[in-house]
Amino acid sequence: MIKWTFILMSTLFIVILIYFEHKEIPIYNFKLAYKFIKGEQNYTQFENIAEKLGYNESDKLLIIHADDLGLSSSVNNATFKALVDGSVNSASVMMNCENIVEVSEFSKKNPNIDLGVHLTVTSEWKYYKWDGVLESIKIPSLIDNNGNLYETKKEFILNANASELKKELQAQIDLAKSMNINISHIDSHEGALFFKKEFFEIYLEIAKENELAVFVPDLVTAQFDETLTQPENLVVIDDFYMAENGIKLEAMEDFYIDILNNLKPGLNQLIVHLGYDDNEMKKITIDHPNFGSKWRFYDLNIVSSKKFKQALNNNNIKLVNWREVQNILYPK
Repeated sequence: MIKWTFILMSTLFIVILIYFEHKEIPIYNFKLAYKFIKGEQNYTQFENIAEKLGYNESDKLLIIHADDLGLSSSVNNATFKALVDGSVNSASVMMNCENIVEVSEFSKKNPNIDLGVHLTVTSEWKYYKWDGVLESIKIPSLIDNNGNLYETKKEFILNANASELKKELQAQIDLAKSMNINISHIDSHEGALFFKKEFFEIYLEIAKENELAVFVPDLVTAQFDETLTQPENLVVIDDFYMAENGIKLEAMEDFYIDILNNLKPGLNQLIVHLGYDDNEMKKITIDHPNFGSKWRFYDLNIVSSKKFKQALNNNNIKLVNWREVQNILYPK
């Protein structure tokens, strides 16, 4: 009996590892992996969050958030356009990238637009790479043999030192502030900070220490237990949506409209990746169709479309942003 139990548990462990490798989810704690597979959630929503944002508990609240500002001029120009015309109402900046000066100038001219820091610890593109904001000698555990941040979340999880990680994350926030980017929140590029409890705890600490709102989707709250309690000032995203790897471009509009038609009451977030299908983005995203140049141009056209905006109206969806959440958590 003991032998068969051992075989069963070993087989289950291997299946879970294979599943997570396929999904690019770098979880190496069996207990946490099991919670993620079950879809276990463990959180209490910030008390009366809807009412404090000026709405009713039954209202459908939505943040339409654009990732990867700073990645390129193509991403910047598309996102600036969408922020100004209201197609998206929030975005976050990769402070490791070359085009952050454009974001700084935009934020100075538009200080009320909701921007955050897209905390970045991976460098996933084939040829377009970056390192940390800090000198590599100060964060050696985050840097690969080529002098860049690791390409995959797995490499980051297996190599990063917690102390060096916290210094780098704080440096990214400090750089944004020094460039007069008016930030309200932080989130995690590729979700890399969500999959190891020690790193997730640092992520939460950084938000509190800087009085910033922090993006935590409901699924990640499986991390909360007797060793890591939920912070009192945490607003959790009740449901979050993003087009996944492998989606066909011609199916994306229906995917997004279906989200709006079925949105539930509570605080929700839709993440999009905007850009133009131009030579700059084609060069950056070569051999990487997921989140590539065509994908980003589709995202831009969809959220800017009359059909998308009509679906928001038809479903009585109320748009909120992270600046409003920050003001509730840290009133001035």
